[in-house]
Amino acid sequence: MIDGSSATQPVVLITGATGSAGRAAAAAFARDGARLGLAGMDQGRLSALAADLRLADDAWVPVVGDLRDEAVAAAAVETVLDRFERVDVLLHLVGGWTGGTALADLDSATLDDMLGRHVWSTFNMTRAVIPGMIERGWGRIVAITSSTTARPVPRASAYAAAKAAQEAMLRTLAREVVGAGVTVNLISVLTIDAARERESAPSAKNATWTTPEEIVATLRFLCSPDGSAVTGARIPLDRRG
Repeated sequence: MIDGSSATQPVVLITGATGSAGRAAAAAFARDGARLGLAGMDQGRLSALAADLRLADDAWVPVVGDLRDEAVAAAAVETVLDRFERVDVLLHLVGGWTGGTALADLDSATLDDMLGRHVWSTFNMTRAVIPGMIERGWGRIVAITSSTTARPVPRASAYAAAKAAQEAMLRTLAREVVGAGVTVNLISVLTIDAARERESAPSAKNATWTTPEEIVATLRFLCSPDGSAVTGARIPLDRRG
């Protein structure tokens, strides 16, 4: 259960809200009584998610736009601030993977796309929320990263490079805000097992996959008072360490 500096209804901003991890996080934090900013690229999908979760109109706000754009990201955070006056938690769950091409054959546009999705969106969103968190003396930032940064695989250099840069950025930020009441952490997964194949059809391939529920359990801990001592961590949920 998150605390939000003693707020009775903490505000959680979830990017990538309509993805499998984002949906599970939205459901869990809504049950915990949080008010939600749900960010994505499609207003219809965000509204459908809110309807599926039976969110009251005053308990959530949609944020639509491409967070790779600095102005769009700043406006997204401002939308949440206008409705709820603060952002206590940023769950940066934006997805996107491009692979299958050897580095020698990789075009620069693919690398630019991966850097935009994972580095620039992270940079823009954290810069927009961190001043308010520091001012209030409480905040949580958590992002999902990839096992490929620690264990590179062939033909995934653009994705691995972008996620590695994201990790370095956030772990550096964690050191910069030590003592400010703000923690910054990463959860590392290989593949999100949205279909629960690890249980329904176990195999060597999916043995290291992670369910949305496992991700959410870790998110809830990191955002709770009990998680206040954990910052700058990269927590592996792939059963490989």
